[in-house]
Amino acid sequence: MDIVELKCFISVARTLSFSEAARRNYLSQSTVSRYIRDLEKEFGVTLFERTRREVSLTNEGKLLLPYAQEIIDTLNKATSVVSQLHNGSGGRLRLAYDSASADYPTKCLKTFIRKYPDIAVDMIKLSGAESSSALNSNDYDFFFMLRDMLPDNDNIESVITHKDKLKLIVPKGYKNRGGSVNGIDLKNERFALLSEAESPILYMEIMDIFRTFHFSPNSILQFDDVRSVYMAVAAGMGVSLLPENLIKTLTQPEVKGLDINGVETDLTFVLAWRKNNSNPAAHLFLDTVKKDSVEDDEEYVF
Repeated sequence: MDIVELKCFISVARTLSFSEAARRNYLSQSTVSRYIRDLEKEFGVTLFERTRREVSLTNEGKLLLPYAQEIIDTLNKATSVVSQLHNGSGGRLRLAYDSASADYPTKCLKTFIRKYPDIAVDMIKLSGAESSSALNSNDYDFFFMLRDMLPDNDNIESVITHKDKLKLIVPKGYKNRGGSVNGIDLKNERFALLSEAESPILYMEIMDIFRTFHFSPNSILQFDDVRSVYMAVAAGMGVSLLPENLIKTLTQPEVKGLDINGVETDLTFVLAWRKNNSNPAAHLFLDTVKKDSVEDDEEYVF
């Protein structure tokens, strides 16, 4: 017994016509008749009563029909699922991101899910330390992170997704000149920062700014999530430094962002993945990111 035989049996059972079953399966009528005879021989029963004028199912044929249909339906479903997985139009994608990546992961996902709605996506925020170790495992397909967080590992590929810059976050009533500040303005401030453990590279970049302005902050409050930083600034507990795009995503009327003059504040973000990732959905996601990334000329290799 094979699938073609079952399909022919179902066609004859539905149409009660060998010629119509042959037409639907692109076979000759004699071939369909042979397939039915082979099935009857295998089961040891008669499946159809045949006369010159009509064809009808026997009781055994009626009993077999729903099981034959179930077998074909299961095969069709399995074929579809396997094909979807192979082509990436089904399956699962696992994404990780850090606190500083702003809404870029959301931007990529919005485009991706619109094109591939059947792909399930798992997302998790990782601290800086977790990202470094997770990159060396197979737990996630992709990581959105600051470029300087990338480990020195030949098994890791990356592409620059976007660039950003640090801005000073201050309470709404903060006095400033022309929407920007300099080193003198910052020298005596208390700072509420995303913690070193949560985002070590971001923390290091901020410390470098302080060193460029030749001062060490009198007080630094550290928080493990961005919203807590915002709440602290809004409450007047201190000022902060955060990426501009993150500010635009989470900004509240109680706080505002100011440019920082006299120092380099640029940040570069990447999408990173392990080489030889065999997940078909990951290939499709990378293609989506490539269209919007700043490295349009870069070659991508899985």
